[in-house]
Amino acid sequence: MGAWLTTTSTFARRLGWLAILIIATYLMLALFAPYLTPYPPNAQDLMSANQSFSAQHLLGTDHLGRDTLSRLIAGGQTTLVAVAVVVVLAMFIGVVIGTISGYVGGWIDEIIMRITDFMLSIPSLIVALAMIGIFGLGYWNMVAALTIAWIPSYARITRGVVVATVHQPHIESLWVLGASRTRLIAFHLLPAALRSILVYASVDAGVLALAVATLSFLGLGIQPPMSEWGEMFVDAMPYLDVSPRQVVLPGLALTFTVAGFNYLGERLASLDAPRAISGRALRTRLANARKLLVS
Repeated sequence: MGAWLTTTSTFARRLGWLAILIIATYLMLALFAPYLTPYPPNAQDLMSANQSFSAQHLLGTDHLGRDTLSRLIAGGQTTLVAVAVVVVLAMFIGVVIGTISGYVGGWIDEIIMRITDFMLSIPSLIVALAMIGIFGLGYWNMVAALTIAWIPSYARITRGVVVATVHQPHIESLWVLGASRTRLIAFHLLPAALRSILVYASVDAGVLALAVATLSFLGLGIQPPMSEWGEMFVDAMPYLDVSPRQVVLPGLALTFTVAGFNYLGERLASLDAPRAISGRALRTRLANARKLLVS
């Protein structure tokens, strides 16, 4: 138990408490948003339309009298759930495709990678727009479209890591010793790929949040009355002169989300980076070395 607590504390210190706070905030928004909203997000009260900050409505109301804070929280849940589903599905499918391509090689690798390169040559948002044109409007249709658009990136990264790892001496030694393909893939190739994939996914989550907001802004993503930051932004544009707060607040929420995911990705990437030894730790190691030499 003590060793587990020490390992957890070391991991938390290296990851950074700000990154942990970001993760906790996003999890709370995604899981407990209905319990955090002071008012129903879609409850209209035209007598309270366009109110500014007040004790009753901390962040004011929109043009239909809906509580802005409640809609920001509900919009955060909508965005983060979509981002999480897209990242998990695209990562799972992309890792499977990339692993097969990198491990098998040959003409299978050539065909898969040429298809992947073709899809990567088209901007992901354009692919998502084309998929929405096929599937139609709707929340889950948008999620499916973004998943298809994001799969090639994860497949390409996974394939590169697998190709670089499969020719390492320790992998070739395991193969000579009789290790099965399943063991090689599950315990050696996939963990190596997942380290790079998780860093990329944490940063890519911010890009996905922007994509969800962009599609909603264009009217192709989240449909009213469902709350989402991009949808709130476009709803508030006609009232920019009267109540700029309605445009600024969802914009700030989206900005902090993207910045938070980027910071989280940087911290995850730094976990594998070598760290400089502090002066105290260096003195301790030197003292231990002297004791060993004396003894």
